[in-house]
Amino acid sequence: QVQLEESGGGLVQPGGSLKLSCAVSGSSVRLYPMAWFRQAPGKQRELVARMWSGGYTTYADSVKGRFTISRDHAKNTLYLQMNSLKPEDTAVYYCKAASGPGYWGQGTQVTVSS
Repeated sequence: QVQLEESGGGLVQPGGSLKLSCAVSGSSVRLYPMAWFRQAPGKQRELVARMWSGGYTTYADSVKGRFTISRDHAKNTLYLQMNSLKPEDTAVYYCKAASGPGYWGQGTQVTVSS
């Protein structure tokens, strides 16, 4: 059973940075396509960044140049480095493994506010 656990969320001022972590257990972070999604209040869940098994990455236009997805094989962990944060980045951020229904973490809250 694949399990994902996000951490690293919190309250940050506009222009600040946060780094989210997604610890993977029950499988390897290299085995599946991995992704970060987010869901703001009253909005649909949206794809933020994806890393394919071979390491290729894609980003939503809204975060390009500000967010970076990465993984650490030794720690079996996926990361999302978020810089130049904006109030509109406020959301619950979820880690997902695999395509289709996949496996989801419980989410971590990110709030960008002064």
